[in-house]
Amino acid sequence: MKVAKTLAEKILSLKSHGEAQAGDVVIADVDLAFVQDTTGPLTIRQFKESGFKALARPQQTTIFLDHAAPSPAQQLSNDHIFLRRFAGETGCCIYDVGEGICHQLVAEDFANPGDIIVGADSHTVTAGALGAFATGMGSSDVAVALALGKTWFRVPQSLLIELNGDFPRGVYAKDLILYLVGQIGADGANYKALEFSGRALTGITMSQRFTIANMAVETGAKVGLFPADKSTREFLREYGRGDKYRSLSADTGANYERVIPVNLDQLEPMLSLPHAVDNVRPVAQVKGVKIQQAFIGTCTNGRLEDLAVAAGILKGKKRHPATRLLIAPASRQVLIRAIEKGYVRSLIEAGAIVLPPGCTACLGLHQGVLGEGEVCLSTANRNFRGRMGNPEAMIYLASPATAAASAINGEITDPREVNTKS
Repeated sequence: MKVAKTLAEKILSLKSHGEAQAGDVVIADVDLAFVQDTTGPLTIRQFKESGFKALARPQQTTIFLDHAAPSPAQQLSNDHIFLRRFAGETGCCIYDVGEGICHQLVAEDFANPGDIIVGADSHTVTAGALGAFATGMGSSDVAVALALGKTWFRVPQSLLIELNGDFPRGVYAKDLILYLVGQIGADGANYKALEFSGRALTGITMSQRFTIANMAVETGAKVGLFPADKSTREFLREYGRGDKYRSLSADTGANYERVIPVNLDQLEPMLSLPHAVDNVRPVAQVKGVKIQQAFIGTCTNGRLEDLAVAAGILKGKKRHPATRLLIAPASRQVLIRAIEKGYVRSLIEAGAIVLPPGCTACLGLHQGVLGEGEVCLSTANRNFRGRMGNPEAMIYLASPATAAASAINGEITDPREVNTKS
């Protein structure tokens, strides 16, 4: 008798050429392994120190120079040289400074339903929006995957997030995932799979799915998985991979450790307060807090749809004179399309600073490091002490709509209270 499988079990069964169930340990083929410029040097050194000479699959190995792009320091520039040299020696793919954030580029150019993707970066989970088992790993594990083209997994238990209803006005995918992180806790889903289902999926865009999958790891989850459906197929066609589409979903009757129902109709704009991602409250309870910086971008909310929302709120308005407004497109393609659609002009005219495609201010290396006592409202995914370069600063996490509205008033603002222009 065939056992009903969760989406995680189904993908790991496919890639391990067996029948994988939660709790099993499997060895699975890897479709894409990648590093970025802060984790990459250590990974490559581990690769070499382990005696490996060649990559198992050079065209399925990628280096991204995105976290320090362009480099703000001598050592980081030297790291970039080291990674470029390795790419030249091995024939792997490399995306140089200015191309964008690794997770956005993986979505645009690589990830497909049923793939196994490992990256030396915890937000590799973003590609789960396309039905890929995508997860972050330590540098040593990724080094082995580079050399062997496979790796081992303990098949995770799964939590089913059942989504119904529709997002109300002013409420977005970021509000949903912040709500869920608050409900589950920062370690409430350690090494589990978050699998998303429900009638609401048909109305949740791919951009929104990437936002949700991206922050699955903020609950401790191993992966955040969406089924591959019509929206997935259309996205892959748009990016030239229509032939890679396969319908993929969990089996009816699959065994879940827990089912969490969510009615989108009942959600409101949410915030994550300093200094923990699961310190979540509605914006309405926190509005009025003065901010010195608003930051819209990152692998969580730097896509075209996010810039469209921000531009719609900021068009014809000005940022508060005491609040800096930083915009970081997630990729070069996002920037080009945002220029073509007029979003960038609206943002610049509102007083925004548009940064190069990349991680920019998110991790506190450059392009937006906070001063002591400053408050930033960010669309990123983490707000622990020192995340944006200063342990004496405070970071609130919110949607692009909340960030844009707050930039206008110079204080945390409910986006439903600000008029939006098309």
